[in-house]
Amino acid sequence: MGYNLTIDQGNSSAKVAVWDGADIIFDGCFKQFESENIADLITRFPLIDKAIYCSVAEEGIDVIKLLNKQNVKTLVLDNSTLLPITNAYKTPQSLGRDRIAAAVGAWSNHKNKDILVIDLGTAITYDVVTADGCYIGGNIAPGITMRLEALHNYTSRLPLVEPNGNCPLWGEDTTTAIRSGVLNGIVGEIYHYKKQLSQSPIVIMTGGNATLIESMLDFSPEIDHHLVTRGLNSILIYNENN
Repeated sequence: MGYNLTIDQGNSSAKVAVWDGADIIFDGCFKQFESENIADLITRFPLIDKAIYCSVAEEGIDVIKLLNKQNVKTLVLDNSTLLPITNAYKTPQSLGRDRIAAAVGAWSNHKNKDILVIDLGTAITYDVVTADGCYIGGNIAPGITMRLEALHNYTSRLPLVEPNGNCPLWGEDTTTAIRSGVLNGIVGEIYHYKKQLSQSPIVIMTGGNATLIESMLDFSPEIDHHLVTRGLNSILIYNENN
């Protein structure tokens, strides 16, 4: 049985992972994701025979061509791709592919439970998968850095504050007032959305700021930094079997 390759192409970098069935055996991040990276991966893992490509930007035509040339059967994730969950989003063509992949990744590990998926990246996305495997939608909000920069850029005197540092409930000076306002505002969003679901939903967090926000919560969410790639692998397996 061959290996699966998952490629999550973002705006400035690409996350890749090699899977042996449901087990991840390699993961990495490329700032400049080009054909040479793919060639090196295939040389290192010659058992790769299937791949799935997900991009929030333009399609990586060169990468896909190289994969096909190397006899790696490649699935490009789009709104017509078969999914193991139901997508109830009213405009599936506008839904971020990384968001639906993260939803699938969460559901693949937690069937029969309501799930709140929170991706704390440049933007913060909140997505919901019901216990019966239906993606019902979600919300998009500014991320931590975006909020801090907005307070600095759209006012005349507020400083640009780093997210890490002292964060009392009530700010003791301008710096902590800004940091606390931004971070506790996000914590409040999480509590609000969690309350809208079942009595004990699964909360899964991913993204670069997941650990920072986790430390401020009074419950323990699951942290999964492979959530999107896990979902991509699940989608690839599902399409191979259907």
